Amino acid sequence: MEVILLERVEKLGNIGDVVTVKDGYGRNFLLPRKKALRANDANRRVFDANRARIEAENAERRATAERDSQGIDGRTVQLIRQASNTGQLYGSVSARDIAELLEADGARVARSAIVLDRPIKAIGMHEVRVALHPEVSVKVRVNVARSPEEADLQAQGVDVAADMFERDEAGFTEDRDPNAEPGLAEGGQDDAA
Repeated sequence: MEVILLERVEKLGNIGDVVTVKDGYGRNFLLPRKKALRANDANRRVFDANRARIEAENAERRATAERDSQGIDGRTVQLIRQASNTGQLYGSVSARDIAELLEADGARVARSAIVLDRPIKAIGMHEVRVALHPEVSVKVRVNVARSPEEADLQAQGVDVAADMFERDEAGFTEDRDPNAEPGLAEGGQDDAA
């Protein structure tokens, strides 16, 4: 299916480009969301007649997104979650969680604007991209920790998970009796007797 793009679409093209896309992508995503028109003669004439208006609206939305991005870019949000001793979360951090944190800080961000390349399933500092407009994206740091004290350590640059793992390995030693037989309790006597 050939379509005329009405806005910049990442990895596809810019405003006014005529691109070929798979039928399902065009029918189910681009056309219903008004990101494109079918590429036929009538729609090409309509696009050419309205090109200046479409580009002006896009420039206005981009300027609004750039203004909104000033308060978000480089911001760090803190999220307290339960996790195992190895630092793996019980569950994962979703785009909705991050959107709610940013909204609590006073920034209006749609959940669909948060781009998670992969789910966040471990404690630590994670960089998340927020796409406010197809041409404007910013980075937000998400500090996922088990407690506020741990979050403060991570904010200072301490890798809490690696630190904790080293402490666990270093602290455990077992006394070994070289004369003990396997299966016998301490002292060399069988428990069953």
